[in-house]
Amino acid sequence: MFDINNKLKFIKENNLYREIRYLSMPQDKVTIIDGRRVLLMSSNNYLGLCNHHKVKQAAIDAIKEYGLGSGGSRLTTGSYDLHKKLEKKIAKFKGCEAALIFNTGYMANVGVISAICNEDYYIFSDELNHASIIDGCRLSKGKVIVYKHNDIKDLEDKVKAINPKKGIIVTDSVFSMDGDIANIPEIIRIGKENNLLTMVDEAHATGVIGNNGKGSSEYFSCDVDITVGTLSKAIGSEGGFVCGNKEIIDYLKNKARSFIFSTALSPAVINGAIASFDVLKNDNSLVRKLQSNVSYLCKGLRNIGFDINSESPIIPIIIGEEDKAVEFSNRLLEEGIYIPAIRYPTVKKGKARLRMTVMATHSYEDIDFVIQKINEIKKYIKL
Repeated sequence: MFDINNKLKFIKENNLYREIRYLSMPQDKVTIIDGRRVLLMSSNNYLGLCNHHKVKQAAIDAIKEYGLGSGGSRLTTGSYDLHKKLEKKIAKFKGCEAALIFNTGYMANVGVISAICNEDYYIFSDELNHASIIDGCRLSKGKVIVYKHNDIKDLEDKVKAINPKKGIIVTDSVFSMDGDIANIPEIIRIGKENNLLTMVDEAHATGVIGNNGKGSSEYFSCDVDITVGTLSKAIGSEGGFVCGNKEIIDYLKNKARSFIFSTALSPAVINGAIASFDVLKNDNSLVRKLQSNVSYLCKGLRNIGFDINSESPIIPIIIGEEDKAVEFSNRLLEEGIYIPAIRYPTVKKGKARLRMTVMATHSYEDIDFVIQKINEIKKYIKL
């Protein structure tokens, strides 16, 4: 029998128990969590667009015109003219021929990998790839080869040792727990030299890196075969997407099960995402402010003794032990700052951390306050 009580006891005794915290204000720099007003330093709403007046108004307008729900899957009754409009905007923003919307970034990764790969494929996957990539690899039944994190030599050695007839290299662009950026140009080179497809998940790169927030293609001035992303982070809405050539997108419409068998996203969130891309197209000041805040926060953390340097808004403070990470997070919450403790199995055992993120809406004064409190608390935690 599945002994739930003992398993829960084990989770709690090892400081791995998780509780859901509830927000009662918009996802902005200041919010209310469980009745407490806090400075939010952990949101994926990097540009603050989910509370942007133009984005909210676009969602309201869509509800007035189309109603709330979509009413069906995309291949039956659920496709609206707004879906087509957003897909064209995404493709143009990413510099691809075509795009396809999924309900979440998770479903995009699962659907794309399992549709393209089968038992004949070798999938070369970074060891720190997101869970959605890992699950997509498993569902595909392809032969998964995990290479060391962001280690181009290890990837190339493993590709050459196998010399597959069919294969794909899959990686995050900006890694969700460490915030570092994959070496996309070298991955593309290895893919081309060995006749492998390349696929990059831009979930934490879209709206974040590159002069205009267009992601790794702009940051590195290069392109991969398949780009996956999300609308629920910097874009401030909900959903996922995949970009590529027209043949790949047409194939996925007919084969990606997570696309085919899901009710379509509602017109409201689709129109909100359209408005977000319009904001980015017309003004990159939010992207510039985000990137400035990243630099300012990293510099401040280095000044108080943390060896931190990041070009993305994901800035982890490695604590190590799970109990210390939880204590650090709780003390910050008492000071009015919310940064959750990230623990196993999200990260490796002994690598518990505070996963801090910064938004374009934070001021330098906000960041100074956070740095001050972290510096005070770390003296008690004894890192």
